[in-house]
Amino acid sequence: MRTMNIKEFAKKLNLSVSTVSKAFRQGYDINPQTRERILAAAKEFNYQPNPAATSLRTQKNKTIAVILPAIDNSFFVLVIKGIEAVAQENGYHVLIYLTHEDYQKEVSLTQNIQKGRVDGVLMSLSDGSKDFAHLDELNQKGVPVVFFDRIYENENYFQVTTNDRESSFLATQHLIDQGCKKIAHFYLEKNLSISNNRMLGYKEALEKNKLKISNQLIKGFENDSELAYKTILQLLKKEKPDGIFSSFEKLAMLCYKACDELGLNIPSDVKITSFSNLEIASLLNPSLTTITQPAFQIGEAAAKTLIDLIDQNIKPSSDKKIILPSVLIKRKSTAN
Repeated sequence: MRTMNIKEFAKKLNLSVSTVSKAFRQGYDINPQTRERILAAAKEFNYQPNPAATSLRTQKNKTIAVILPAIDNSFFVLVIKGIEAVAQENGYHVLIYLTHEDYQKEVSLTQNIQKGRVDGVLMSLSDGSKDFAHLDELNQKGVPVVFFDRIYENENYFQVTTNDRESSFLATQHLIDQGCKKIAHFYLEKNLSISNNRMLGYKEALEKNKLKISNQLIKGFENDSELAYKTILQLLKKEKPDGIFSSFEKLAMLCYKACDELGLNIPSDVKITSFSNLEIASLLNPSLTTITQPAFQIGEAAAKTLIDLIDQNIKPSSDKKIILPSVLIKRKSTAN
């Protein structure tokens, strides 16, 4: 009599192969009632998992993949350092993949990772991410994924972020406290969770202080520095804001360049603050007021969480949101 394979067994139970596999691994990542049902059915149908196949599926390669949108800003460089510190401590190798803010490349990378031999994935989304089916497919294939910074807001995944909304409120409030009444906000693609949260913090500060929220002062940008620079130049000339809150350091640097071209003095004519982990922020002329994220610690926390998932040391019921606070560092770009 021919032995039933796992696909046939899963089909009988109307379950996925990965769910059946999890039941025999005795991990935390399956509902106890589902496990009991599978094990009872295995006894009824005299199904035995293939030990060789199970070994291949569960064998650890001590390798994790890190998918990033870019490494041309200081935040991601520090995150990688945090990830590598934890990975080395636990004997893991780190493979780094860049999407270059390209959604299709992100999809292709996740599909290729399914074919490879990595134990888990750490990921920060590209700014064009809209459909997340490729991420759910990774999860369904039994590859644990932890998101950081630019996260997929789904309760099934662990996420490591900073307090973007609160930090953005404090940064905008600081500009208001310094006398700004017409504050522009620059951000990356709206689809990003961090962009949405930072926008909310900015708007809440304006509303609290009874300042008008103007769409003419709010500009979103894609990954095109030349176009972004032209847009910032036009806005500074036409709208004449007295304050700028930038969600990303690259945009803040373009603001400095535009102010120089237009002969605007920072901070007398316009005050600027930005999310940034630039080590040279204090050396800019004038030094840049920043919301500094705990980038290294975010990398550490994300890597620790992923390794715990790989080792099945985390229960599904665990709190999946890890939020680390950012710090507002006041410098000369917002001084009076």
